[in-house]
Amino acid sequence: MSISMTTFTPTDAAALLDRLTPLIRAAGQVIMDIYATDFDVTRKGDDSPVTQADQKAEAVILAGLKEIAPSIPVVAEEEVAAGRTPDVSDRFFLVDPLDGTKEFISRNGEFTVNIALIEQGRPVLGLVYAPAVGAKGRLFTGAAGLGAWLEDTEGKRAIQCRAVPAEGLTVVASRSHGDETALDAFLNGRKVASRTNAGSSLKLCLVAAGEADLYPRLGRTMEWDIAAGDAVLRAAGGRVTVVADGTDLRYGKPGFDNPHFAAQGL
Repeated sequence: MSISMTTFTPTDAAALLDRLTPLIRAAGQVIMDIYATDFDVTRKGDDSPVTQADQKAEAVILAGLKEIAPSIPVVAEEEVAAGRTPDVSDRFFLVDPLDGTKEFISRNGEFTVNIALIEQGRPVLGLVYAPAVGAKGRLFTGAAGLGAWLEDTEGKRAIQCRAVPAEGLTVVASRSHGDETALDAFLNGRKVASRTNAGSSLKLCLVAAGEADLYPRLGRTMEWDIAAGDAVLRAAGGRVTVVADGTDLRYGKPGFDNPHFAAQGL
């Protein structure tokens, strides 16, 4: 396919989602094949864990994106870790081939494959695939102007954020990077019905699907960790805002670090 470099229409988005869906599923299959083995774990320069699954899934995605949209730069986690960061302008892909490596290593199934398209600092299209959740995995997709969807054993259906129930917020927090003290302070004064933990970018998608209402992240993240989930959430009617000033989170920042943020529905 060819994407115009001056405009990105809903028709472009629909066509791109159709091409990226089998690609992200193929990357997920590579991950699941390794998940079934006694895989090795190594450490990157920042001491974060990495496995062969991260590297092989990223190679599959990069090859696919080069064929599907060769003119669009790709910022991918393992490429950046290896010192290969392209110059990005108004449009680029953000890729996290295995978000939730700690969940992958602990074998709890809560890891995802993530592909996002960024347009002028905004995530306009995203796919989040959780290949180990359920019998066939859960695939969340969304694009600006089109809406958001979930595909699992029950088929494919549209999703959207929900209004907060009368009993209060369902809050999801990070399983591997929690800061209970900071979270308690953030939630002080809010009516909370329940709090739960989940791994990886699934938290954003749970808010998008109306299964949760709020995901505060009060610790360090990188843009590729959340861009795809952010795109799905925005397409479902939600927002990701910077805690410090309430503005919408933007992408393509120097260093690709995120400030503290809150993902929320209606």
